[in-house]
Amino acid sequence: MSTETQHQLSRRERQIMDILYEHPQISAQEVRQLLPNPPSYSAVRAMLAKLLDKGIVKYREEGARYIYSPTVEPEDARASALKKMVKTFFAGSSIQAVNALLGMQRDELSEQELSELENAIKEARKQ
Repeated sequence: MSTETQHQLSRRERQIMDILYEHPQISAQEVRQLLPNPPSYSAVRAMLAKLLDKGIVKYREEGARYIYSPTVEPEDARASALKKMVKTFFAGSSIQAVNALLGMQRDELSEQELSELENAIKEARKQ
């Protein structure tokens, strides 16, 4: 998903994409059941149609129903969402974002996780 497409998703479209990543083969009715305060079935189908038009969702026919799945890899969507979060909440500063995350989990980090962080910093210095 391009960054531009990611920014153009409505709140409901983002919720639907979250559901599709958790359940990559799902019908519109199942999507509706998993949405908080679900809109009508027709509204869910309309939102899925918009996501199809944007090229970030595909479908296949299974009998009389359509089964939807994302076209964008979760890693790409994750990177796009993370970039948006860093830009929105941390003025584009990765350092501020990392410090905030570390501050939230400082007491919960295992030795292995701390070692992984140290290795990531060493790799970043090499580049």
